[in-house]
Amino acid sequence: MEFIASARFTRVSPQKARLVLDLIKGRRVEDALNTLAFTNKRVAATVEKVLRSALENANYLSQEKGADVDVDNLVVRRAVANDGPRMKRVRPAPMGRAFRFQRRMAHIEIALAERQRGGVAPEPAAAVAAEPAAAAPARKRAPARKTPARKAGSRVPAKKPSKK
Repeated sequence: MEFIASARFTRVSPQKARLVLDLIKGRRVEDALNTLAFTNKRVAATVEKVLRSALENANYLSQEKGADVDVDNLVVRRAVANDGPRMKRVRPAPMGRAFRFQRRMAHIEIALAERQRGGVAPEPAAAVAAEPAAAAPARKRAPARKTPARKAGSRVPAKKPSKK
């Protein structure tokens, strides 16, 4: 079972958010929280809030709904930062001109799952179905043939007309 939490329209560029999210992918929730507590990025606080929210979603389902979930055994299965809308802005430029720039937003989403005995929780069925196609051996291609390079000394100089 997957427990998802998201923060939408976060005022941080998705590229910067992905730097922090890559630190916690595949880690246990406790390790991920410790990592975020000592990460020197502004977005780390937002990511920590989303991670705690996903943890509370799992806790709620285990207590209130009766789902069989071991909260201490959860790992971060997915952590993505998707593009949100962009705010277009104008910056003054020299000689009365103006330059346009964009302030980006991100939609941060974190999914937790229980760690299985063998390691990380199994992937969804769609990802498992795509694996055999990727595991098929690739055909070898013959190397592309190059034309031989010309030697500098092989050029014959043009004959000059003789003087009579």
